[in-house]
Order: sequence, then C-alpha cells, then structure tokens
Amino acid sequence: ALNAVLRAALAAEAREPYAGYNHPDWFVDRLKAAWPEEAWRAVLTANDERAPLTLRVDTRRITRDEYLGRLAEAGMAAYAHPVADSAVVLAQGALVPGLPGFSEGLVSVQDAAAQWAAPLLAPDPNDAVLDACAAPGGKTGHLAQFAPKAYVTAIDSDPGRVARLTETLARLQCDTRVRVMTQDLIKDPLEGRFQRILLDAPCSATGVIRRHPDIKLHRRATDLPPLRAAQTQLLDRLWQNLAPGGTMVYATCSVLPEENEDQVMNFLARTPDAREDPFRFPVGHERRAGWQILPGEAGMDGFYYARLVRRA
Repeated sequence: ALNAVLRAALAAEAREPYAGYNHPDWFVDRLKAAWPEEAWRAVLTANDERAPLTLRVDTRRITRDEYLGRLAEAGMAAYAHPVADSAVVLAQGALVPGLPGFSEGLVSVQDAAAQWAAPLLAPDPNDAVLDACAAPGGKTGHLAQFAPKAYVTAIDSDPGRVARLTETLARLQCDTRVRVMTQDLIKDPLEGRFQRILLDAPCSATGVIRRHPDIKLHRRATDLPPLRAAQTQLLDRLWQNLAPGGTMVYATCSVLPEENEDQVMNFLARTPDAREDPFRFPVGHERRAGWQILPGEAGMDGFYYARLVRRA
C-alpha cells in the first residue's frame, strides 16, 4: 500500500513538475531559463516570505539617524538599510499613517531597491525631468526631493492613479514644484524635450510577488507580449522627448530578461544615437545591459534598472 502511495505521488509530481514551489509553472520555467539554480530557487523562496516595511527618509529635512531616534522614542524597533542610504527598515509591521513624521512627509513607504531610481537619474539643477509612468508617486516625490531645483513633470494615464499621485506629492510638500498630467503616452505622444526621463515601465511585476501574492494567480504568460509591446513603444516614443546629451533610466519591477535586458539590448540595436551608461550597485547582478536585483537580496524587492544616454 505504501509503495502504491509513493508511486502515485511520483506520478503526480511528473505531471506537475513544480507542484512544491507554490508558483505557476510558466513562471518557474522562465525563471529557470534565466537564472542559475541557486538564484531561481532563492527567488521562489523569497517570494513566499513576508516583505519588510521599508521607509525612505527625506534626508534634506531629517537625517536617517535622527529619524531612527524618532522611531525609538515611539517604541518602534528599526534599523538602517545596509546598502540604500535613505532607507530604514522596521523590525515588524506598523500602521503607516501613525508613523512618526509620516503626515508631514518626512518619510514614505518605499522599498530600498525603488529608492535607487532618483540617484541613478541624478538630475542637475534647472533640468527638465519627466517621470513618465509616475503614479502612485513614490519615485516622483523622491525625484522632487532629491533635485529640488529641477523642473519635474509627472504623467500617468489613469485618472484615479493620478489622484493618488497628487495626494502623495501634497503629503511630501512637493506638489507646488511638480507639474502633474493625465495622458496616455502610447496613444498621445508628448511634446517637448527633457534632460532626464524616468521610464518606470508597465511590467509583469514578478519582482514584487511577496508584496502582491495575487500576482501568482492572475498573471499569465499571455500577458507578457502586450506588456513587452507597451515597453517597446514607450522606449521609442519617449526617446524622442529626450534632449541630446540627456539621460533616460528604464526601470521595471520584473525579474524576467524579456522585459529587462533583452528589451534594452533590442532598443540599443535599433537606436543609433543611444548608448548605455553602465553603473554598479552594491547588491544584485550585472547583465548584458543594465542591473538586476532579485527578490530578497539585501531584503529588497526584485528590480531592474538600465541607464541610457542620447548622444549629443
């Protein structure tokens, strides 16, 4: 009888090879193809763990150590993130509106990997900066705080999400310095030139499954071709809005090369006046183009970044 049970279990595993991984088969297939065994298994493990509550401190107004002191006074255990210099990680969850300084905009909830977007783009004073897929506004607010003398335009296609963006900027006390627009940049190309563009592109969100476990249920392999098409269109169209000599940062919260390094390599191949501006982060993986952070590395979400420069 025991042998029969074992044979049945082995037969079921043969029919469903990833039954023990608690992820859809199509995703595990792609992950295995993209990453060595120790990495893809680590991603699946990280995706099933509780994500930390990570905050970004507005270091123009308060130092990270001072804010850690505010948390300690409130009886909230926290520590400085090891590799993101504006990030604080709470030892356990908390009600966000009750965090010290939250209502005044001293801190925002933002994963440490997402906090690298603004320093990577690094706007200069008086630069025209575009955040092209801006809602709900975490990176927009960081850009406005990081470069307070830049002229930031934030665009999103969804009016409801734009309302959230506006609320975020008001809380961060950045609303008077950011121009907010509702526009579908694929259907309605933008006028004007910018020295810096952040394209946080629509993607599969496979790097943030631990924050949104329903992605496992709702995301399908058939979602990827239209997402890749949208990424391609946004890259090509927004490139026309980038001033010669300007910098674009392409970002996703995906771990799939077809949305990340493959997308950027294809863009570079078809765009004669584009070149990659390489960089290194203290955590993650150098790719053929850009840099990939995998979920769980230094406690961070999965994120991809590439920095592109338009030749003068």
